[in-house]
Amino acid sequence: MLGGSKPAAGKREYHGTVETTQHKSRLNAYWRLMRFDKPIGILLLLWPTYWALWIAGYGRPSIEHILIFGAGVVLMRAAGCIMNDVADRNFDPHVERTRHRPVATGEISVRQALGAFLLLLAVAFGLVLLTNPLTVQLAFVGAALAASYPFFKRFTHLPQVVLGVAFGWGMIMAFSAERNAVPEIAWWLLAANVVWSVIYDTLYAMVDREDDLKVGVKSTAILFGRHDLLVLRLLKIAFLLLLAVVGVKLTLGWTYWLGLALAAGLMLRQQWQVRDRQPEACFRAFLNHNWVGAVIFCGLLLHYWLG
Repeated sequence: MLGGSKPAAGKREYHGTVETTQHKSRLNAYWRLMRFDKPIGILLLLWPTYWALWIAGYGRPSIEHILIFGAGVVLMRAAGCIMNDVADRNFDPHVERTRHRPVATGEISVRQALGAFLLLLAVAFGLVLLTNPLTVQLAFVGAALAASYPFFKRFTHLPQVVLGVAFGWGMIMAFSAERNAVPEIAWWLLAANVVWSVIYDTLYAMVDREDDLKVGVKSTAILFGRHDLLVLRLLKIAFLLLLAVVGVKLTLGWTYWLGLALAAGLMLRQQWQVRDRQPEACFRAFLNHNWVGAVIFCGLLLHYWLG
């Protein structure tokens, strides 16, 4: 009796270990599905949202809005990543960088992924309900953009433009939340963000250009072709000029212009990095755009602190 009870206890412990391992594996799959293991996307979405929030709040946005939009960025970026993987589930297995994504490998089914997407949207919408009616109305546009932009790469070589609007819609909502209106300056900021998104996402697409050509996915990297570096230079100039217009219209101080100068320096360095179009260099240049967003935000922050 006693001798027989030990294997039974050991068996239960073994099954518990297996169940725990499976549970951890499933959680890890969802973690990767939402790209929480790669926070660069959160930062590229957070910086422009906070640019807009600080400008909309004249340098003193409410703590409530800082928290709401910070959490909203995390949720909506995760939701966008899920929809991207659902849209690309038949392409990702053929691309080296994406073939291990959870939907592509079957770790998570399409139905489960869509369930997670809807849950994230529901939580994000709950946060928006804490703002005002105008922001709630604008949130429906944001949700539609998050759900649809991954599919544009089927029809156009400019999906990055749609991505820029989707990533920048939080800027429009930031103004509506802080001011209960969307002034002209908000649209200048959105335009700058669209151009910026095309810049960094083109660098990202340059990493996968050969694979995308094979599977038939469209991108600006493919559209620009051998003129990609020239177009990137022109887009970077346009991005800085649009933010310069914002600075002039708002009569921002020297710290803002210093931030723009630092951003220009970072972008110039990126051009040198990718001169040979090596995929690893293109990816490093893409990651470096986090610092572009950060120095611009710091310039704005210092302007309002010193002002």
